[in-house]
Parts: sequence; structure tokens; C-alpha cells
Amino acid sequence: MMTQIILAFGLVLVIEGLVYALAPWLVESLLETMKEMPLETRRRIGLVAVALGVILVWLAKMPG
Repeated sequence: MMTQIILAFGLVLVIEGLVYALAPWLVESLLETMKEMPLETRRRIGLVAVALGVILVWLAKMPG
């Protein structure tokens, strides 16, 4: 179980690192856009991301 958590965390860091390495301007643009969004909208986006992540993990762990 701990190995899978470390693996998942490592994959997140790889993907995040690639975004910063390949398109740092995109990160800056995204942060500026998010700064203009209302707090509630940012919260909803975060909750949707969490829900999608849970669904993906659940689907990956399904037998078959």
C-alpha cells in the first residue's frame, strides 16, 4: 500500500515538473487567470479535480 502511495506521489511530481520545465509561461498565465476567479469557483474546480482523481483511482483498482 505504501509503495502505491509513493508511486502515485512520484507520478504527480513528474507531471507537475514537466509543466514547469516545458511551459513555465503557461503556469504564470494560469495563476493570473485563477487570481481573477472568485474563490468559490476555484473551490469548485478543486473539488471536481479531487472527485475525478478518486474516480480514476477507483477505476484503476477495479478487478478485471
